[in-house]
Amino acid sequence: MQDLQVWRQDKYRKPLILKGARQVGKTYILKYFAEQLYENHVYINFEENIEISDFFDRDIRPQHILNQLALHFGKAITPEKTLIIFDEIQACPNALNSLKYFHEKANQYHVVAAGSLLGVALNNTKGFPVGQVDFLEMKPMSFFEFLVANEKEQLVEFLKTTNQGEPVALPIHHQLIDWLKIYFFVGGMPEAVKIYVETNDYEKVRKIQKTILNAYVMDFSKHADKHQVMKIISVWESISSQLAKENKKFKYSTVKVGANARGYEEAIRWLTSAGLIYMVHQVSAPRLPLSGYGNYKAFKVYMLDVGLLGAVSRLMPKVIVEGNHLFTEFKGALTENYVAQELMAAGNEKLFYWTSGNEAEVDFLLEKDMGVFPLEVKAGISTKTKSLSVYDKKYNPKKILRTNLLNFKQDNKTYNYPLYAVELI
Repeated sequence: MQDLQVWRQDKYRKPLILKGARQVGKTYILKYFAEQLYENHVYINFEENIEISDFFDRDIRPQHILNQLALHFGKAITPEKTLIIFDEIQACPNALNSLKYFHEKANQYHVVAAGSLLGVALNNTKGFPVGQVDFLEMKPMSFFEFLVANEKEQLVEFLKTTNQGEPVALPIHHQLIDWLKIYFFVGGMPEAVKIYVETNDYEKVRKIQKTILNAYVMDFSKHADKHQVMKIISVWESISSQLAKENKKFKYSTVKVGANARGYEEAIRWLTSAGLIYMVHQVSAPRLPLSGYGNYKAFKVYMLDVGLLGAVSRLMPKVIVEGNHLFTEFKGALTENYVAQELMAAGNEKLFYWTSGNEAEVDFLLEKDMGVFPLEVKAGISTKTKSLSVYDKKYNPKKILRTNLLNFKQDNKTYNYPLYAVELI
């Protein structure tokens, strides 16, 4: 919401495109934004109101479109006071292209657009107004946002103001771990969170998650090229198996015996563009910029939401009360997926990891403060850092980062963050 307010106040504001996977709450937040800060709004969903696409068929000049919309909705559309929302805009390429003219000829009108498969659509839309729009991306709720949804704002504020080198009191530490276990099951999809907040019923949460997963598969069939649908489904269904391995590097043979990059690269690209998976690429050397040293043939794949990964993996609710086994399930797959999700939610556009042959592997590398910092993820309370030691001897970073179930601690240049505090990194 804060980013939307900043956009509204920007005098150089362009039409805004809000990207994000289906069911992450894009429509809700845009309508809420309109109700809080505008006198009125017009909302067009191009998948539901197919006939409105006709307004854009022959003439995409802003005044023509505004006149048509005013007549259709029976209300005046006023500069600065009316928010125009184009939802599922990928279903109307001409509407996407019209955003250029709203910027050039009618910038006094506030226009926002959203879509569940915009990443896919933008790769295939001719004449898209590059440089003529602003972008925001919405992801599933982070762990801190999950705490706020459960009226635990005080815990979040406490963590944000704590000294990150000193341990927090054990009762608070244990309370946060208990909440993190719940988050691992519920995840950050807004509807799943809402059901949990209202009912505390894990079976109802799982039902919502399965509905979301089914909707994604329907999207594959509806929006992907026909010759790619089965490949996309195969890659999607292989993710839990990929992550359950000790070595989580993506292997095409796990998707299908005899499969190779040539046959499945496009399917992986489709899922990435749709916002459903995060790719973490290996780097040959931890130098800036990391993207310049990426080995794009070696990568890991994580799901957009840890709760959905648990649903795909048929994780049972009882695991929440069985000590801390949840964090080590599937060889720590849920924990690594959670960390990737938190890092992406915190604004990292791309993620990378480092290996040194069969000698060592560091789970994530972070570009911060003009440096590269290694981050090792442990699913339990282990402090073994062989990989970090190898990395330290080779590159001598200013800081070494580790996250696990232990409390905050600083030991020389090694900083330990509890898993519930990954967002603070």
